[in-house]
Order: sequence, then structure tokens, then C-alpha cells
Amino acid sequence: MLFLGNIKKIGGYKVKKEDIMKHIEHTMLKPIADWESIEKLCKEALRYGTASVCIPSCYVKRVKENFHDKINICTVVGFPLGYCNTEAKLEETTQALADGASEIDMVINICDVKNKEYVKVEEEIRALKKCCGEKILKVIIETCYLTEEEKIRMCQAVTNAGADYIKTSTGFGSGGATMEDVLLMKEHIGPEVKIKAAGGIKSVQDMEDFLKAGCERLGTSSGIALLLGKESGGY
Repeated sequence: MLFLGNIKKIGGYKVKKEDIMKHIEHTMLKPIADWESIEKLCKEALRYGTASVCIPSCYVKRVKENFHDKINICTVVGFPLGYCNTEAKLEETTQALADGASEIDMVINICDVKNKEYVKVEEEIRALKKCCGEKILKVIIETCYLTEEEKIRMCQAVTNAGADYIKTSTGFGSGGATMEDVLLMKEHIGPEVKIKAAGGIKSVQDMEDFLKAGCERLGTSSGIALLLGKESGGY
């Protein structure tokens, strides 16, 4: 792993840039992502020691074949709108796991949330977690579209269904992660649920602030570039 130096303070303790890297899910979910960009993403993740790569499911098998167990592969399900049925999400999840994914980021059915079908949303999350077994399931609630009450309800649903993470955003909605939403999640999730902030992370300060607030993962395509002081691309 490349040493980056430049110690930064988060809260009352010091964190080196390479320690921030350990929380980054190096992401490439553009619809025009080609193999060259995915391979580059994976090589960067290996070089700088990120938590994972987050990639389209169509590349999971190829990444697994090329990088084996050297890299932690995350992919998305029901992405980015979330309103396909549960059976479709289960099929996506099953195939992604078979292809070599070790982490699944699912999008909730926001239509169900707006219809106050909170139990239905919880049941879907529970079904996908059962499918994932010991593999990690993260639940994207797309906070930009939800009221405060709905966000709290989703914190409860994610907790009750036994998911591993709650995630703020897809990066494709009308807004990304905000500190207000992260702090609300922190207040209402169960003790076993972790937080992933994603979408709209635009500076090293953003990353430090989200980590200080209690996020375990940061979903970003620009994290490495920002830490290296280079120009970055989009989510």
C-alpha cells in the first residue's frame, strides 16, 4: 500500500490519509463505465487500500476472475430507482453473490415508503439479508426523497430486518449525503447497524466530517483523487 502521509485530525484523534482510504468504497457506477475504467478503479483500490470497489453487477464476475480475493467487491441491486419487485432484487442478489460479490447495496422501494407500506419495505430488506447470509447487505434509503418521519421509519426497518448498513444515497438522486441525515440515522438505528455516506462527497473535509459523525464507509468515486489532491470524476 502506498504511504500518503499528511496527518489529519478527526475529532480529538489523528488520522492519516491512508486510514481514511480504509473507509472508502471506491466507486464507478456510471452507465458508460467500460472495462478499462473498472480495471483502473480496481488497481487504484489495491494500491491505496480502500475498503472495497463498488461496481455494476455486469463486471463482478470479470473483476473476481482478474483480481481473485485481493479485492473486496461490492455491487448494487435494484439500482438506482429501487421500485422493481422483491423477486427481481433477489435474483440480482443471488447472481451477484455467485459471481463473486461480497457486499450488496440494495435500493429500497421508495414507492412503498410513500404509500406508508413500511412493513413491506422491512420484509424486502429481511428477504435480501437472508439471501446474503454472512455477506454484507447495505440498504440505500435515498434520503433526498424522504421526509424526516420516513427516514426514521427506514432506520427502524433496516434495524429490524437485520441489515448490516444503512446508506444515505445512490448518487443518482436529487441530493447526496448530508450531515443532518447522518446524525439522524445515528440517533435512530440499532447498535449493530453501521452507516455509509454516499453521493456528494466533494472534499477531504467532507470525508473527515462524516467519519467524525460515525460513518464507517464512504461511497465516492473521487475520494482517492481528493486525498491525492488531483481532479476527480463523477459518481
